[in-house]
Amino acid sequence: MPGQRAAEGVRRQQIIKAAYQVASRKGLAQLTVRQVASKARLSAGLVLFHFQSKDQLTVALLDWLLATTTLLHIGPDIQQIRSPLDRLLAVLRQEMDRLAGEPRRIRLFFEYWVLWGRHPAMGRKMRVALARYREAFRPLVQEVLAAEPERFGHVTADGLAALSVSFVKGCAVQSMLDPDHFDIQHYLAAAEALIGQFMASPQSLTV
Repeated sequence: MPGQRAAEGVRRQQIIKAAYQVASRKGLAQLTVRQVASKARLSAGLVLFHFQSKDQLTVALLDWLLATTTLLHIGPDIQQIRSPLDRLLAVLRQEMDRLAGEPRRIRLFFEYWVLWGRHPAMGRKMRVALARYREAFRPLVQEVLAAEPERFGHVTADGLAALSVSFVKGCAVQSMLDPDHFDIQHYLAAAEALIGQFMASPQSLTV
């Protein structure tokens, strides 16, 4: 029945969000069905009805984490920026602000990253999600390269998309390592200065 399936979907999301609250504070190693049930204010039996084991719940949490972390959303305010380069920079600032503001989410993401080698299925999910996130930058960087061929004459779409994601993820890592002192504006200023040096000396890119 549609109504029953919808209610089950809502309950599953309730459990996954409770699992995130537990895992992001205590780590995946401390995640238990009992703690998730307590956080969701449900019985452990009901949690196991929707997720037959802790492992299944852990995989479902990864799916949720990837869907909410590695999804690029470009709002109308950014879409209205006329300069392709300014538009790309605005997206980078948006993503850096978003991920830097959630250090626990990034810490949990890297916990899953550590599990990658022992759980190939999780590794495949993460590779697919990260590749999709990088590909989401491709239209943006292609517009930049087309608009400013002299400035970016030695740059490929693959290279610029990969660099964009590297800046975003690097910013997230720094915010996780030192959340009390990390300053995103200083990070951006340093990144822009470094890029400016590379673009002023194109021959350095061919070394």
